[in-house]
Order: sequence, then structure tokens, then C-alpha cells
Amino acid sequence: MQLVEVNDNTTAKEFLLVNALMNAGNPAYIRALDNEVNDVFDPTKNKNYKYGETKRWVAKDDDGNLIGRIAAFTNSKYINKGTEFATGGIGFFDSINDQPLANLLFDTAKAWLQSKGMEAMDGPINFGDRDKWWGLMVEGFHSEPMYGMSFNPDYYEALFTNYGFKNYYNQYYYTMVVDDPLPPRFPERHAKFKAKAGYEARHVRLSELEKYAGDFATVYNAAWAQHGEAKEITKEHVIKMFSKMKPIMDERTVWFAYYKEEPIAMFINIPDLNQYFKHFNGKLGWFQKLHLLWMKKSGSNKRLTGLAFGVVPKYQALGIDSFMIYECALLLQNKGWYTQYEMGWAGDWNPKMINIYKSLGGKQSRHMVTFRFLFDENRPFERHPEMEYK
Repeated sequence: MQLVEVNDNTTAKEFLLVNALMNAGNPAYIRALDNEVNDVFDPTKNKNYKYGETKRWVAKDDDGNLIGRIAAFTNSKYINKGTEFATGGIGFFDSINDQPLANLLFDTAKAWLQSKGMEAMDGPINFGDRDKWWGLMVEGFHSEPMYGMSFNPDYYEALFTNYGFKNYYNQYYYTMVVDDPLPPRFPERHAKFKAKAGYEARHVRLSELEKYAGDFATVYNAAWAQHGEAKEITKEHVIKMFSKMKPIMDERTVWFAYYKEEPIAMFINIPDLNQYFKHFNGKLGWFQKLHLLWMKKSGSNKRLTGLAFGVVPKYQALGIDSFMIYECALLLQNKGWYTQYEMGWAGDWNPKMINIYKSLGGKQSRHMVTFRFLFDENRPFERHPEMEYK
């Protein structure tokens, strides 16, 4: 058995292949796009290299067969409220069902993180935003994962806990049938805001994405700044994000609410890209792009996924979210465009978000866990604190 540092094209390709090998027996598995994984580790494409660094390894058995991988990250912008010590991350973990091998992978990542001054490691997480490859799946192996969702064999949980990782927080996904009627309070709140002057909800226009990028940044920063995790986003960053999304974005599924033209809430959804990418085996060349455009035009993708949701604090608890969501439902339901809606994850530290999912009639579909391992065993372990609302 040997660990090999990823430092050239050959080992980078092996790093990608390990994940496919470990999940080969699960028909629900969908391989992530190779270029998206590679971009995480490209300093010219990942802005987080301004705040940290990464290291990757692949594991091979004595015959040279790939049997595992892991990545480790430092990121000075990775701050969780209530954490007062330097915490690194591990991610892209894969292993055969062998605890000694898993321990070797974890030990190697730990040693490197300690050399960088870290005092703990969270994982599996991403060297980037939390909408991709965040958390370990512990329930939900039965159906195809959404785009960006972590997906792994069920024995991984034991590999983590046997090493000494502890549950830092749970992440829950919820799903619903698009055409299922919303609870009565939604049309009631919708009618209330419809009758008030100044309130409006509308979906984006692809021809005006720069304007909506500014609205997104306004709502996002106001809604998430209270959590204290350095999540501020710029309009320029959102413009880039929207530009990448534009080829697959359905303007009927991206909504904002306004009061006197001031953006106060957002409800961002996109067709689940994995329903396209599952046909591509990790590749996205010109042929795959043409295939994607044909699938989009033919309406073959019936799964909708939640990307972002937020309400400016001063408008929270008023029902503006119900107003906006019901406007979206009036347009989308009973049209045959989409059948299933799976929402992005909500941490157990954010009970308000979980209650919103439940209020829609959503049923829990997946359970992920973000683990934490403290390097000093005498330090008391504390779970992620609950979100404070203002």
C-alpha cells in the first residue's frame, strides 16, 4: 500500500478515477464533471487560493490498483460561528472498505494540516462554496444525487466515526412533487401581499441578468451576514455565476420579491444538471454540450433543484416568502414542465430554513453529516451553534 501525492496530470486523472471506482456498484451514482473537480484545485480558477492552499493524495495497493484518495485544505475565510481555533478541511475522500487505509488517509491529511497550524479538521467539505460536495451522505443512497451533492458508499460513515470524527452538524435535503397543492397559508399570505401596494414578485428575464445579479447580492448579503461566516458576495461574482448558469437556467424558476422595487427576497431554482450530466461520464466537450442543449430544448429534465433562498431580515416572519413561492407555484404547477423538486440542504443549526421546507410539504430525502476532528483530544467538542436570528 502506498500514498502518492497528486502533482502531475497522471495523478490528477487518477484522483478523478478513484471516485468512479468506489461507486461503480451503485446504479444511482452520477460522476461529477472532471473539469469542475479539477477547477477546485486550479489557483487560476478558484478564488479561495487567495486565502489558503491544498494538498491531494491517491492510495494504491501493492499491485498499483487505485483504492483511495483524499484532499486537505486550509482557508482563512473558513470561519464557523463559535469556533475560536484554526480549522482546516478534508474532502474528496474515497476508500475501499478498509479502516487501516482510511486511517492512513486521515492521518496524512491531519499531519499536513498540523504543519500549517491547524488545530482541527472538518469534513468532508469543499475548498469552495457549500453548495457543492459538502458533507457525507448517511441516508439517501436510493436515488440519483442532485448536481453538486456528495455521494458515497454507505460504509464511509463508519470509516469516519471509527477514526474519531464527531458529528459537527447534520444537513437535510427535502423533496416534494411539483404539482402537489401548497398548504392553505400560502394562498392566504399571497392574497394579503397582493392587496398591499408596493409588493411584487417576479421571475428573472435572461436578457436582464446583470440587474438580477445585483438583486441577488443585495438579498444574499443581508440574509446571511447575520450568521457571521464571511459569506459576503459581490455583484461581479454573481454576474459570473449567472453567466455560467445562463445556458441551463430556466427564467420561470428564478424569483425575486420586491417592495417599492427594493429586492427583499429570492427563490433561486434551476433544472437539476445531473439529469444531463449522468449521460456524460465526467466529460463536457462540444458533443456533450450539443447533447445538453438538445435535452434542454426537448424538456427531458423533469427534476427541479433549489439553489438559494433568502429574505432580508426586516421582512422575515411577515410571510413574504409564501407570497413569492406561491407566485412561482402559480406559474409552474400543472404544466408538465417539472415533476420533482428537491431543495438544497439546510443545516440542523438553521431550524427556520428546515421549517420552511416542511411548510411547503417537503419530505426529508437525504441526510448528510459534516464531521469534525479535534487534534487536541483534551479540547471539549462542541457542535455547530444554532443560527441566531435578528
